[in-house]
Amino acid sequence: MPRILPILGLAFALRCGAFAQTPTPAPPLTLTLQDAMERAKAVSQQLLSADIAARLAREDKVQAKAALLPSVNWEHGFIYTQPNGTDTGIFVANNGPRVYTNMANVHGDVYAPGKRADYQMAIAAEAIARAKVEIAARGLTAVVVQNFYTMAVAQRHYNNARRSLQESQQFVDITQKQEAGGEAAHSDVVKAQLTLDQRQRDVQDAQLAYDKARIGFAVFLFPDFRQDFTVADDLDRLTPLAAFSEIEALAQKNNPDIRAAQATITQQNYGIKSARAGYLPTLSLDYFYGLNANQYTLHNELGQNNLGSSVIASLNVPVWTWGAARSKVKQAELRLEQARTDLSFTQRQLLSNLHSFYLEANVASSQMASLKHSLDLSDESLKLTLLRYEAGEVTVLEVVDAQTTLFSARNAYDDGLARYRLALAALQTLTGAF
Repeated sequence: MPRILPILGLAFALRCGAFAQTPTPAPPLTLTLQDAMERAKAVSQQLLSADIAARLAREDKVQAKAALLPSVNWEHGFIYTQPNGTDTGIFVANNGPRVYTNMANVHGDVYAPGKRADYQMAIAAEAIARAKVEIAARGLTAVVVQNFYTMAVAQRHYNNARRSLQESQQFVDITQKQEAGGEAAHSDVVKAQLTLDQRQRDVQDAQLAYDKARIGFAVFLFPDFRQDFTVADDLDRLTPLAAFSEIEALAQKNNPDIRAAQATITQQNYGIKSARAGYLPTLSLDYFYGLNANQYTLHNELGQNNLGSSVIASLNVPVWTWGAARSKVKQAELRLEQARTDLSFTQRQLLSNLHSFYLEANVASSQMASLKHSLDLSDESLKLTLLRYEAGEVTVLEVVDAQTTLFSARNAYDDGLARYRLALAALQTLTGAF
């Protein structure tokens, strides 16, 4: 027993030391809007897919350009032909029972209009892919802004609900004191308590909305679905709305949807040239240098050279394709017609969205002063109504109504701030940063 006690004491001390050395949990990560943008870009599946598609289009352009340039190949080969007592063997074209090949071939297309048109189409396709990367980036910006301020507003609504809960608790204390002093009926206490119960439910609902907003936002920010983060509330730092003419000029100049539609028209114009190349001849040259002989040596048995060169010029003239070339041209013309229709619709859609989003931002901006004025009046109204209630000049219903009005005014003001921010983000999808 005397030996056991020191051992137990040592174990207890070690355990207490282990608890004492337990590191404190790190505080939640606080993200600014710019931080959220960078994190979302790093994990966005849509943006990464668009970027990969653009890089693939660039490689297509490189390959199309390489098809226009001369190519060099080195050919090694051996052909065996069954002998039949002659110098050539059974197959005359093989020029001997054994033919060895070791030569370089330089091939170049002197005139190939189809390949040149294909190269220009590849350039346009890369421009389309790059425009789609920007479209995806702007769409991601709108999604991040929406989720960021949804979470910020949910956080404000939660704080508003807690403030209203405290005000309701204070009013319950006031009614109880008034009842104890014989200055108020018990029904006032009941009404105040009912309002307090409702405010407690409002706090729970606000907490739920904040948690759901955080969970939904985490999908766009972290690859491991991290949830221990908050957002930096910058709703009060408002950016003034630029003039419509300035925004319209930016939208016409810097809209990726328009650029993509215009590049599609360019691509289809060259598609027509590529299809019409099916009517035209092609001219190519091949230069061979090396060994193509019956002996794998530099000289034959007579001392003559086996190493040498040759040139082949090929002119390929299309004569009859059963209407395939004409059908390809027709297809290309239809694609061009479709591209022009898409461009026209994209331009109209841009103007429609521009006017709609600007009107939304303008109204949201103009309502901010009104919402703030309503909030200040509601706050003052509650203070005055409480004073009048304590003086016995108003009923409990007027106090409860003033509390509800202030709670709604707080939320409405925060919603107005977020509405303006989201309207600016919608405009930014059309114009870029401004």
